[in-house]
Amino acid sequence: MVPYKKVFKELEKREIKYLIAGGFAVNFHKVQRSTVDLDLVVLLETENWNAFLGLMGDLGFQPRLAVDPTLLTDEKTRNEWIQKKNMIVFSFLHESNPLEIIDVLVKDLPPFEELWAERLEVEAFGDKLKVIGKLHLIALKERAGRTRDIQDVERLKNED
Repeated sequence: MVPYKKVFKELEKREIKYLIAGGFAVNFHKVQRSTVDLDLVVLLETENWNAFLGLMGDLGFQPRLAVDPTLLTDEKTRNEWIQKKNMIVFSFLHESNPLEIIDVLVKDLPPFEELWAERLEVEAFGDKLKVIGKLHLIALKERAGRTRDIQDVERLKNED
């Protein structure tokens, strides 16, 4: 079974505004990359975020941190978590498989509307999935600066 296939299907079915980022996005941009976790950018507007939280609960994903995840939509709280807790992502772990991890990116992102306007839509698993655009993906990976991110950037820039 394809990891996270049910997550992708439900994101589409529930009309949640999201973008696939990270290693999965690299693959959708036609660069082979193995990855375990699923990185997402989710519109942090209350109704959309609450729908996403409902989906996470329904599929057996729980927040990694013992905090109220609904507070992430509050910009002041989110910025406090970013500053004081060094939060880069808000993680969800699957209750029966801790290797199934969904990370929602929260730090140093352009406005969601800008990311949404530049998205790539990919036909996969019977749905049209929303993937962060190549230039934004490269920018995020350059900011992350880890060795594998820099390798991804080089490979993404060479793929046309």
